[in-house]
Amino acid sequence: MASAPPPRLVLGSGSPRRLELLAQIGVKPDEIRSPDIDETPASGELPRPYCERMAREKSLALPLASDEILLTADTTVSVGRRILGKPADADEARRYLRLMSGRRHKVITAVAVRSQDCLREKVVQTQVRLKQLTETEIDGYIASDDWRGKAGGYAIQGPAAAFVPWIEGSFSAVVGLPLSETAALLGSAGFPLWSHP
Repeated sequence: MASAPPPRLVLGSGSPRRLELLAQIGVKPDEIRSPDIDETPASGELPRPYCERMAREKSLALPLASDEILLTADTTVSVGRRILGKPADADEARRYLRLMSGRRHKVITAVAVRSQDCLREKVVQTQVRLKQLTETEIDGYIASDDWRGKAGGYAIQGPAAAFVPWIEGSFSAVVGLPLSETAALLGSAGFPLWSHP
């Protein structure tokens, strides 16, 4: 008797970084669907609950067939209780970098894996420290345009790697998807991680 085909994996994210991270562990989604949700933090909402809510809302906003598994995630940068989203412009990105210069901040990534019967969730928190930045370094980074579309206004896997002397936690979570935890969630949802064609 033929065995049932493996479930189809849908990536609920338009992020090229998440696609690249999944490829690192040999996972290629069958389809990509980008959720369209309001990502405005609620009044007084703290960074971790906000991040968890975003990953969950992205998951619930997308349709899901009975033979599909859906993976969504959200990455949030915070300094204290303040959420640093994707900067609206170069001036805001510059303000973010000045705020994080010479100090630690948190990068929180929430992952949600949804199948027909269950929503599985995991939150990974990583501490990152930026070195004391000069105005020349900030101006140079802003000019690179690498800050665009990045939570907190920087990407650890790009030129801003020169600013990060210390990290405690998951590097891949800072990029956008904690791979060890994501692999465990996919496995528990029935996705054959090591035998997918």
